[in-house]
Amino acid sequence: MNKKTLRDVDLKGKRVVMRVDFNVPIKEGVIKDDTRIKGALPSIQYVLEQGGSLVLMSHLGRPAEKGYEADFSLKPVAEYLSKMLGKPVTFAPDCANADDIVKAMKPGDVVMLENTRFYKEEQGKLKQKEGQSDEEFKAKKAELKEKQKELAKKLASYGDIYCNDAFGTAHRAHASTAVITKYIGTSVAGFLMEKEIAFLGNAVNNPVRPFVAMVSDKLAVVNNLLTKVNTLIIGGGMAYTFLKAQGHNIGKSLCEDDQLQYARDMIAKAKELNVQFLLPVDNIAADAFSNDANIQTVTDDIPEGWMALDIGPKTIELYANAIKGAKTVVWNGPMGCFEMSNFANGTMGVCQAVADSGATTIIGGGDSVAAVNKSGLASKMTHISTGGGASLEFLEGKDLPGVVALSDK
Repeated sequence: MNKKTLRDVDLKGKRVVMRVDFNVPIKEGVIKDDTRIKGALPSIQYVLEQGGSLVLMSHLGRPAEKGYEADFSLKPVAEYLSKMLGKPVTFAPDCANADDIVKAMKPGDVVMLENTRFYKEEQGKLKQKEGQSDEEFKAKKAELKEKQKELAKKLASYGDIYCNDAFGTAHRAHASTAVITKYIGTSVAGFLMEKEIAFLGNAVNNPVRPFVAMVSDKLAVVNNLLTKVNTLIIGGGMAYTFLKAQGHNIGKSLCEDDQLQYARDMIAKAKELNVQFLLPVDNIAADAFSNDANIQTVTDDIPEGWMALDIGPKTIELYANAIKGAKTVVWNGPMGCFEMSNFANGTMGVCQAVADSGATTIIGGGDSVAAVNKSGLASKMTHISTGGGASLEFLEGKDLPGVVALSDK
């Protein structure tokens, strides 16, 4: 990564405005999983140790575009962080009106801003309303972009240095992740961001081979990964688009019918590149999307009225054997509907194979992280990513706006 990090700047007496990913599950004011908060601690503590002060900002959930909503307030997170740091964290109840709180800060102080998504300018996204003309929509969009710049400028005014440590939102060109860098002198990566890019970047661009990738979430990643891997394993709902493209009956299983030709092209590309391309050879099919449904193990074709919700035992064995010989494994997406116990065997079986492989193992965010945590095998993985969508876009070969915007070394 050719971007500046916190180590490359003098932080003494400086105020750092830092984008973190504190989008954590909260129920009735109680934080249910603090993984993302813990992930940001090394960067936070480093700034404080170096004599700087910190203004932290994050989004939380998906509030409607109507301003403040108590359910999405970051106040409980500020209180939780205060306990973790063993020092006060001042909460600013409005991210765009925190001048007085910020001006009063001294070295060593920490301020947490309220949810940036209480302002629709943060995302800068607009949907065309029914009956709205294209001209009117374009004008509204341009107006929102100007407001986004104003919000970014305001957030930038809170610090001398900008730090992005929120890999989970690095694929978004939001006010607090990318636009802000235009209005502040130096923009650096935090340690979590640096770690994510180092692991994913090395895995994809400079892997120790054999390199095995397992995907189940997004068809678009296949095209890029085929040029990098030795073996590509397809699981989850994605597999049935490929199986249908090969002429199999898939019953009521998930399928992207508009992507069947793409699927055929990818199978041909794998053959051309001499990449081992693995699809399920048997499946656990159900007659309803329910843990209590009738279940049968089927090979090849799935009967009419039935849907595949997990890979079968022969496929688990096939995939586990492919993983066994790997030196690098990237896994993004479960093998089936693992949240339901009757359809968790595929995901858990593959998870065990990854844990036992002895390879450098990178779990690429989202549901695969939930699956690994559920399996109790998280400690056996080399790196567990904090970014679902960001990991996928990185694997797809896309530039991440939140990374591109940072200052070059």
